[in-house]
Amino acid sequence: MIRSRVTFFMILLVSFITPFASGTIILAENQPTVTHVIPGGQSVGVQLHTSGVVVAGFSEIKTSDGEISPAKQSGLQVGDIIIRVNQAKIENMSEFTSLLERMTEKSDTVELMVKRKENIFPINLKPYEIDDELKLGLFIKDATAGIGTMTFYDPKFQKYGALGHRITDQHSKKPMDIYNGKIVRSQVTSINKGENGVPGEKKARFSMKDSSLGTIQKNSDFGIFGKITKGSELFSQKKPIPVASSDEVKKGKAKIYTVIEGDEVETFDVEIISSKPSQKAATKGMIIKVTDERLLKKTGGIVQGMSGSPIIQDGKLVGAITHVFLNDSKSGYGVHVEWMLNEAGLQIADKQTALAS
Repeated sequence: MIRSRVTFFMILLVSFITPFASGTIILAENQPTVTHVIPGGQSVGVQLHTSGVVVAGFSEIKTSDGEISPAKQSGLQVGDIIIRVNQAKIENMSEFTSLLERMTEKSDTVELMVKRKENIFPINLKPYEIDDELKLGLFIKDATAGIGTMTFYDPKFQKYGALGHRITDQHSKKPMDIYNGKIVRSQVTSINKGENGVPGEKKARFSMKDSSLGTIQKNSDFGIFGKITKGSELFSQKKPIPVASSDEVKKGKAKIYTVIEGDEVETFDVEIISSKPSQKAATKGMIIKVTDERLLKKTGGIVQGMSGSPIIQDGKLVGAITHVFLNDSKSGYGVHVEWMLNEAGLQIADKQTALAS
């Protein structure tokens, strides 16, 4: 009997979960140096593709023997990436579905090739049959999409940095393991105003069918990074400004660039409450407070989707907004741009190099 129906659940995640983390960045001796970059502020649509399908969770199937989940019993874990089914490579959920629906025998056992962190190994999964329907007890997904803000662009090397934090799976809370991704134009359509205890959020319109502005090559604790391929016109009206190392940042007045309506980048007043220079890369190097009355009236302070908004102090790019405090929507964390540049494969030139240029 041909089993034409296979039950599992597909999820398209549209929000990003952001953990606090830190790490040490080791600089290569031949890492290019920069003194100036073009600040961002543009709202962009972001899509990460995972190789295969990601295990997002499990469901229980009611049987005469009680509630079971064949997928969970097989040894699968949330966050696992299924890259092959019965030796056939899969790229997305539709291929996964198609391969499973070809199973013809009740006794069919599915061999899954699974990637878990750095390890790849096989797992055998035997679907449960109820009324000629094969059930796996499995939630899967194959892509993550959301919005963020561009932080900087280096026109010489065509490199960019955005978000200022890692994109993490909403269900597993684990970093997204990507094999490619892209950024596209987006327009902010509305904003849910933030309040203490309830973070606000930018709502934006974009389509992943639109022409790609650039690639996503890295998803790290300090943001997403890649190359601008067709989006250099986003920065054509902007001039490069100096970049500041973490020890140059001080308490006091500053500005951020971000979009609150359409695609217009605007400037708003903030205050740097504290800055902790460090020889070790840190994701929470600054505490920022929004002081601009117009921005506070519109957003309530820092909202989701504002992550990556560049912070400018004394005419220099010093960092990016990353997180909002849940108990104080006006305030949040920022990351020093020094560490974002390092993740992009760039290094701030020392003072002698800067003076010579």
